[in-house]
Amino acid sequence: MTTRLKERPVDGVLFDVDDTLVDTRGAFARALDAVRERYLPAAGPERLDEMLHHWRSDPGGWYRRYTRGETDHLTQRRHRAVLLHETFGGEPVTEALFEEWDELFWSTFEDSWTPFDDAAPALAAAREAGLRVGVVTNASVELQERKLASVGLGELPVLVGVDTLGFGKPDPRVFAEGARKLGTDPARTAYVGDEPALDAAAARDAGLLGVWLARHGVRRRLHETEDHDELRASGVVVIRGLAELPAALDGGREQASAPA
Repeated sequence: MTTRLKERPVDGVLFDVDDTLVDTRGAFARALDAVRERYLPAAGPERLDEMLHHWRSDPGGWYRRYTRGETDHLTQRRHRAVLLHETFGGEPVTEALFEEWDELFWSTFEDSWTPFDDAAPALAAAREAGLRVGVVTNASVELQERKLASVGLGELPVLVGVDTLGFGKPDPRVFAEGARKLGTDPARTAYVGDEPALDAAAARDAGLLGVWLARHGVRRRLHETEDHDELRASGVVVIRGLAELPAALDGGREQASAPA
């Protein structure tokens, strides 16, 4: 990995956490498989991918309500559990059932947190290059601090969570607050995340350098048809892994419009 950035156009890098630094998709898959085995006997293991897509695509919009500050984290999860059972043939999710359901789901989820292999080297490369680094996330600060600590990335500061301002991405104020806390000009700050619209394009619209981390096999099936060239033409940098980040930042905003 290249670790020196020549005449870099950025002074700092803000990172997303889930599916950027931590394999959250894999953790959700294991948690949902545990739920499937205990509570959804009609759904065989061959339906796990469908269940995972259902959970992450959030068809009821409950997680999006949470990121807009309209509900709390536990309530959004309960509503998503209800919809999951309705979709995959489970018994009604009563208050009592949800208590034990959530204990299984959340404990399995937490036990399954793992970092991507390129996360720690990318952070080390950024620091070696003299860049300031931090996290802007749509989960709570406390949750993401625990998550990062559990996977060995606890030295990375969580600067902005959904509870910091009461709402999350894609609101431009979230990215602006991240740059402010990082101590960098937004125009000289990169934001790296796995969501092309919610992360990269929203950061670009907020005046940052938006970097879409298009990891193979991590994207939600619903959004896997994004046009990389179109995103680049709009000012977004596209990388396939964090090992490509130093070169992408070295190229800066010129890289965003470069051909594939």
